[in-house]
Amino acid sequence: MVRGEIRVADHLQKHNDMRLIDTHAHLDAEAFEKDADAVVARAAEAGVKHILTIGITLETSQAAIRVAERFENVSAVVGIQPNYASEMKAGDWDEIVELIEHPDVVGIGETGLDRYWDYAPIEIQAELFDRHLELSATSGLPFVVHCREAEADVEKQLRAAFEKFGTLNGVMHSFCGDADMAAACVRMGMHISFAGMLTYKKNEELRETAKTVPLDRLLVETDSPYLAPRPKRGKRNEPAYVRMTAECLAEVRGISLEELAVVTTRNAERLFLS
Repeated sequence: MVRGEIRVADHLQKHNDMRLIDTHAHLDAEAFEKDADAVVARAAEAGVKHILTIGITLETSQAAIRVAERFENVSAVVGIQPNYASEMKAGDWDEIVELIEHPDVVGIGETGLDRYWDYAPIEIQAELFDRHLELSATSGLPFVVHCREAEADVEKQLRAAFEKFGTLNGVMHSFCGDADMAAACVRMGMHISFAGMLTYKKNEELRETAKTVPLDRLLVETDSPYLAPRPKRGKRNEPAYVRMTAECLAEVRGISLEELAVVTTRNAERLFLS
């Protein structure tokens, strides 16, 4: 074990009285197939009191529910991610609508727009995004937005939903937009969630943006098994590592890690678990 890994382990144990919520993970992923029990246990030991596991297709949404059924401290979010929009089969959306009635489902998504990967025409993505937004409005469940190189398009579509439905009940997951977009989303009622990218050396602009988000709209996440924070970058991410992002965010905001944990956990509970 390298010296940096020892330091991280000691740090995780030092604050075992704190409680965080990882608002975005993919515990059904193949990367966790062999050790999901150990991953969830490590998260609990690190002070992560709850994990949201997120669907990206009908099948993974169903899998997310199965994971939530296995673990008392895990809840599911169900939906169809934009990169899989063109793969959606007849009847898939109707089944997603049925899944939101499951007692372990606390949100809808992830949805949104992605212009980075050319997996689905943007028109199909946008139509499916609208379906998720309407389902959130009619059900009362919050929605989770994926946005990659489509900030202007996402903001335009959110504004249309805001004008139609009123205050939006959702979260911009793994936010990497600018301060103007964050402020626009907050004005419409949304939360802003930061993942491991916040910790990367090159992302000073993102850290400056994180300073501008009101405390009562901040969330933290891992997006595991992807986007591991420093010093775990390049390795498999897991929910226990949400503390590293929280530590970075606390430093950026000039508050203690304990205070940030209280704030972000309260926000996540209010949004997803109340």
